[in-house]
Parts: sequence; structure tokens; C-alpha cells
Amino acid sequence: MNVIETDLPGVLIVEPKVFGDDRGFFMETWNEARYREAGLPFGFVQDNLSYSQNGVLRGLHFQNPDQQGKLVYVLQGEVFDVAVDIRAGSPTFGGWTAATLSAANRRQLYVPEGFAHGFLVTSDAALFVYKCTAPYNARAEGAIRWDDPEIGIEWPVGDPTLSEKDRNAMTLDEMRSAGQLPEYAG
Repeated sequence: MNVIETDLPGVLIVEPKVFGDDRGFFMETWNEARYREAGLPFGFVQDNLSYSQNGVLRGLHFQNPDQQGKLVYVLQGEVFDVAVDIRAGSPTFGGWTAATLSAANRRQLYVPEGFAHGFLVTSDAALFVYKCTAPYNARAEGAIRWDDPEIGIEWPVGDPTLSEKDRNAMTLDEMRSAGQLPEYAG
């Protein structure tokens, strides 16, 4: 497996080893020993699967408290996947990084605790998997506006399909002022 560091410390692109021939392919999507050996010592407690149509944007989501790290990947289709550092006091606060994840490239993205996460479906549809380090907690969930100018994400679509929650999300500055962001631990 190949692990690629991004511009944001802790956000990693993982390229699993794929074994293919004329019948198809085989790959491990998670193997605790192999991922730990590669420097990814994360314990996952919940898996989620979402299906979305072209142009759907989900995010930017996070939990605080009960923060979640996420290992995400695509089973069908393609997405533009984004992680944003929302840890108050972090040297990279408000910084973002993105990767194209697809069934074809089989890449995974690890989004650590303290980061917001979102994705935009760029294919006709996408099946998207989330492995999470903490269970979902509705009382801890938060959302930051996908088009927050302070963050400045360069989404490949200007008018995505959004949920009501994502359409009405606060900006990063509003979340910081409300004291709803995780603190940077150093």
C-alpha cells in the first residue's frame, strides 16, 4: 500500500494494493495490521454507506464532542472529496485539501478527528463508504457552509444539490464565535 501525505498534517491519501487480472480485481479495503504497519493505527467502530446522484454535495460535516476520524472511499462512481482543518488554534486552521476518489482509482482518504469532511459527486451517481473512529452522535454533529469564502474550497460544480441542513449551515467564523469547534491539542 502507498500512503501519501497531503498539505494538511494527518490527512492522508491511501492507495491500497490491488491484485487484478482478466477476471477483475481483489483488494483489502481495511486490514488493521497492514494499516497500522503503514502508520495508520486507527480503530474503527462504525461503517456507513451513502448513495448520491450527480451534483449532490454532502458536507462539510463534523462531530464535536465525540469527534470522528474517517477513512472514506468510493465503491461506485467518483467524488471530489474534501477535508478542512477546523481545530481552533491550529496552524492550518481553515485550510483544506481535496482528492478525487473513484471506483476506478480505488484511493482512500483518511480524515482525522478535528477536521470537517465533505464530498461532491462528479459521476452519474456514487456509492460512498465511511469507516468511523467514533459512533454517530446526533447531538454532537455540526456542519460548515460548503461555500464559506473564508475556506475558499474550489468545488468543481457551482450549484450543487444540498440538504436543508447543509444549505443552512454556519460559516467557520460563526462556528468559532459560537464555541462549537474542537480545540487544537498541539
